[in-house]
Amino acid sequence: MMKGREEKIVFFDIDGTLYDHNKMIPGSTVAAINELKRNGVHVAIATGRAPFMYKGLRDELGIDTYISFNGSYVIFNNDVIFKSPLETDKLKVLEKDALANEHPMIFLDDNNHYSNYKEHPYIHECISSLKLHLPDYNPGFYHSQEVYQALIFCEDHHEEMYMHGHDHFDYVRWHRYSIDVLPNGGSKAKGIEILLKQMDIPVENAYAFGDGLNDKEMLSYVGTGVAMGNGHEEVKDVANIVTNHVDDDGILVGLKKVGLLR
Repeated sequence: MMKGREEKIVFFDIDGTLYDHNKMIPGSTVAAINELKRNGVHVAIATGRAPFMYKGLRDELGIDTYISFNGSYVIFNNDVIFKSPLETDKLKVLEKDALANEHPMIFLDDNNHYSNYKEHPYIHECISSLKLHLPDYNPGFYHSQEVYQALIFCEDHHEEMYMHGHDHFDYVRWHRYSIDVLPNGGSKAKGIEILLKQMDIPVENAYAFGDGLNDKEMLSYVGTGVAMGNGHEEVKDVANIVTNHVDDDGILVGLKKVGLLR
């Protein structure tokens, strides 16, 4: 095992990075991560998903350090070391405008998600694309419970009204019908910064793999950012290296390109 300032860590996004487009982990990815761990390299997840959405993945890969909600909830060795919930009063004001525009919302904590609409086709399409159970109807859930992320279901030409009218939150589009609502200033990069300080690992010894727009900050922040071949062009532009498509051994090839595997 490497020690002290020689230690290295790799952060992996989930969708389009660890998961292929069928939400399955390629066999070569599982083998590559197991080899990384045998070589003494730390492995972590950095995702926009809530923890309950990928417990099976963590169990399968043996990962107990992870960043959820795009940086708003950070776990080290199964312990919470940082959390940044959304401000309830400001979230109520945002929800009022969303309801006026007939844009449904979902509110998420670490264990579950709830909707303020009983049914909506945008919710069904977006959540089903993640192969997750649809949220239960509970519009008042976040009034008495910390939530770390919300979703607004709207098309892209509507999102400006939220970005400019409610600029105390940050917004990241992840689906043509949905945007994430995040604490202002939050990002995967911020979560990585917190973890690296906890683990006493220099940023130049950190690597990150991602494909989506919410991965841009972390690929720019770490010592070596790797974009998936299936990634957004803006993500490839900020990466140090572009690897293969997730369906074409992208993780394995990328780890070899950066010298972490032979």
